[in-house]
Amino acid sequence: MIASYLRPITIVILLVILCGIRYADPWFLNVMRFKALDSHQRIQETQLIDNIVTIEINNDTLESYGQWPFPRNVLAHEIRKLYDHGAGLVILPMLLAEPDRFGMDADFTKMLAETPTIIGQVPGKVQKGNPVTRGVSAIGVPWEGWLYKYPEAIGPLKEFADAAIGVGMLVISPEADGVVRRVPLAVDINGEIYPSMSMEIIRTASGDVSYQIKTGEAGVEALRIPKYGITKTDPNGNIWVDFRYKTEVIPLHTELPDLTNKIVILSLTASGLDSVVATPVGNMYNHDLLAATATTMMSNTNITRPWWSDITELSVSFGMGLIIALTVLIFKWYAGAILLPVFILGSFYGSLYVFNTKSYLLDWSWPILTVFVVWASAAFMRFMHEYKEKMAIKKQFAGYASPTVVRMLQENPKLIKDGMKRDVSICFSDLRGFTPLGESFGDDVKGLTLIMNGYMDAITQPILDADGMVIKYIGDASMHIHNAPIDDPDHPKSAVRTGILMLKAVEKFNDKIVAEGRPPVGMGAGINTGLGYIGEMGSTARHSYDILGDAVSTAARIESKCKEYGCLLLVGGATVEKCDDEFFFLKVDDLAVKGKTVGIAIYTVLYDIKTHYNASLSMHNEMHSMYQQQKFRGAIEVCETLKPHFDGKLEKYYDMWIERCEYMETQDLPTDWNGVFIATTK
Repeated sequence: MIASYLRPITIVILLVILCGIRYADPWFLNVMRFKALDSHQRIQETQLIDNIVTIEINNDTLESYGQWPFPRNVLAHEIRKLYDHGAGLVILPMLLAEPDRFGMDADFTKMLAETPTIIGQVPGKVQKGNPVTRGVSAIGVPWEGWLYKYPEAIGPLKEFADAAIGVGMLVISPEADGVVRRVPLAVDINGEIYPSMSMEIIRTASGDVSYQIKTGEAGVEALRIPKYGITKTDPNGNIWVDFRYKTEVIPLHTELPDLTNKIVILSLTASGLDSVVATPVGNMYNHDLLAATATTMMSNTNITRPWWSDITELSVSFGMGLIIALTVLIFKWYAGAILLPVFILGSFYGSLYVFNTKSYLLDWSWPILTVFVVWASAAFMRFMHEYKEKMAIKKQFAGYASPTVVRMLQENPKLIKDGMKRDVSICFSDLRGFTPLGESFGDDVKGLTLIMNGYMDAITQPILDADGMVIKYIGDASMHIHNAPIDDPDHPKSAVRTGILMLKAVEKFNDKIVAEGRPPVGMGAGINTGLGYIGEMGSTARHSYDILGDAVSTAARIESKCKEYGCLLLVGGATVEKCDDEFFFLKVDDLAVKGKTVGIAIYTVLYDIKTHYNASLSMHNEMHSMYQQQKFRGAIEVCETLKPHFDGKLEKYYDMWIERCEYMETQDLPTDWNGVFIATTK
């Protein structure tokens, strides 16, 4: 029997509204759909491309050859080496619009004239160099207005353009969320069609001199190289890239393999010389995107989103929503919940099957969202009364715990009263820079209070998102724990992850207050893992949820050392040992905190990871090894070298170590000295 407060007409109206929202297709739904489509490529096994190889110029290459750009005669020599190893075609996805500073352009031009090498050009606001178009024939209705349009282009030097076998446009077209899924195969520049680098690769490899573009009433339909085949595109001439392909990457300075008849992409991957783009399978270099695009064309994958996809998705969504609504209305909420995984898996694997067999892109996220919203709406009506009864506990812990934790406490209040003993990860945080911030408000106490509340909101949200428990706020400081009262088997990782997100939240908070003319603030945080006693503590008149234990005091001591070491986030060794390799940890010191005689290892964690950090890490560890071996002068030299490393983030830290080593050089150390620093202050 259908409950009186659950009328079928209400569900039908809800479904109509949802269909209307989907038809309007706002920005957030567009992004959600793209993310759903991305999943089909992310779960596929990556295949190594046989006929394309990437030769990279990385940091080690620059150490061998000198700074970039290389003299053009050196670059020409290296390209000739590639051909000597059998390369069939070399791709230079670089802009060569300026003369060589060493005057070696003649040799480079000679190399281009003697080899089948493709160079790059880019769209721009002004014309420069010698942009090169390509012969093209248009089939169908006029193509104007469909291709991406740019006012001008920046091409290579004229002698390079005349000598090169191909000149391709280096252009990408990110979607609304900044992710590159489609790449233009041709663009409109000042009324002329210019081929992309991918098109030039296929054209040159096919030995053709031109290409064709086919248009219809709905836009571009396909591009074709006569001797190769048809490549289907979207109405703007973009191809959906198949990211299941990757190339073998070989550093230029190493011994080259046999490259017989292979397409070789000579790419820049050294720090600061190339950028990465966001793709459905993660960030990748531009050359990786180029290789994937060319391979997509060569394989004739022809990934498309057919014209009937929207109608199909709406019909499936409405049908599944109606079925699950009737199930909830007639039976119970959990009857609908049983159907949810069936619909979710059916939608996902159905669209995955179509993708794998037909290369059609169908959105599985909207049907799932529809049935979930409908089920949740019906279930909400049935549980409204129970929800109101549990609001008291929710109000008590709101702001201190996530909704997940609050629900657990609602279901089992004994967790509050009886307490528990378990391993937890504790984090203390403290505001830096309060004095100048407070002075900027003068006598405006209310304004300062609002700002401080905003700061606490910012650092608290990551804690709640990770199901942590805020134990207390102490002035401008905070304390929170993970793994109590809710179980978190990976609580050390959760604590470190949350600490990083808290620091990022402070960065966003600073953006806001600086825009208001206030000085920025900072935050120091210390994390430790160990045994804790958690529960309701205090007098009968006044008590609160709290934690006691040696691990708690150690975490507080660790946090107090952030300013001394010049680090934002310090982590105890007990936490680091349980974090595997998820984070980029740097050992800070072997420290015996105040009140202790036995030292513990403490670390900092860098969350903006760069590829060159790994090399710096080895030097960093060597410095600590030298210090423990009493090789203080060598440790000082390594510190001086490391100061600009890690993008200069640890300069203050290395200055501290230099000062300590200089002091240690003057000391008569005991024979059993083990390098542990004994703190005498908090």
